[in-house]
Amino acid sequence: MKIAVLKERAEGETRVALTPETAKKFIALGADVAVEAGAGENASIADAAYTDAGASVGTADQVVTDAGIVLGVQAPDPALLKGAKPDAKVAALFDPFRDGERVDAYAKAGLEALSMEFMPRITRAQSMDVLSSQSNLSGYKAVMAAANQYGRAFPMMMTAAGTVQAARVFVMGVGVAGLQAIATAKRLGAQVSATDVRSATREQIESLGAKAIFVAEGGIEGEGSGGYASEMSDEYKAAQAKLVSEHIAKQDIVITTALIPGRPAPRLISDDQIATMKPGSVIYDIAVPQGGNVEGAVADQIVTRHGVTILGYANTPAHLAPDASALFARNLYNFLSAFWDGEAGEPVLDEEIGDAVRLTKGGQVVSARLKEG
Repeated sequence: MKIAVLKERAEGETRVALTPETAKKFIALGADVAVEAGAGENASIADAAYTDAGASVGTADQVVTDAGIVLGVQAPDPALLKGAKPDAKVAALFDPFRDGERVDAYAKAGLEALSMEFMPRITRAQSMDVLSSQSNLSGYKAVMAAANQYGRAFPMMMTAAGTVQAARVFVMGVGVAGLQAIATAKRLGAQVSATDVRSATREQIESLGAKAIFVAEGGIEGEGSGGYASEMSDEYKAAQAKLVSEHIAKQDIVITTALIPGRPAPRLISDDQIATMKPGSVIYDIAVPQGGNVEGAVADQIVTRHGVTILGYANTPAHLAPDASALFARNLYNFLSAFWDGEAGEPVLDEEIGDAVRLTKGGQVVSARLKEG
């Protein structure tokens, strides 16, 4: 089985879906690995590192020809895969809810699209979960970017000239990214608080040494399928907005991370709430690519409203390309190797995971999740 890896062509995408480490592992399974020249350049991986690992390096056409598996970070345009086997598997990020045209194009091309976003959140798939590995890095990077923009010290400093107070950091949304944001801000010496709509996160917040901020009225709700947050009631949203308004007025940095799969990011902070914050405060909106949690946030732009700086990257993990690529590539290897059939010389996916991630096959869109909307 030939595995092909193309250079990423999406704007701002610096990651690569294969590293020399995982190339060696695929070759050990019996696969031939081919990488487009320059594919790892933005992740600080030279072509020579791939050849040293046993992979071949060539043009896009050479790499794709007769490939049975294509690995990508962002799913490549099917037009680039014309030389691949008719039923080739493509494992990558597809953004299937927002990019239905690409999914349809894969079906029309007869390719088997495997969406890594749809990896089920079950124990045996944890090592395959690209969203978790990339969100971990996003939480870290959000705090570091906000700290750099803030321009003041994070930890309390006691000097002969007086005391510098610790920065106050508030994390909204305590999934993988939020937990890493809490941990990073604590390591930097900040005074950290956090909130979420899921009751299970209270213990997680407090275990990291942060203060849990929760709506008390009517209990806590919001646990959705797969550990994600669900849509909240209007009453809960009103209570949450009141609590946030009171709390963020005292904060120096706010990190928002809330996402609901298949829907625009929920609005957590309004312009009126931003106006209550101190001049010089910073908000980092991790969810800005999905519409943003913060009113006025614009991807890859620094916006100032009421003296508060709002920022967020369209692709936060791409700003940590070497580490993000290493984790992403391991997720892909863990996924395919778990189903590798030595006799067939290729992965044979099972129903639980295979059916969950498979978008297209045999010229049809087959994903039940997509059909449900």
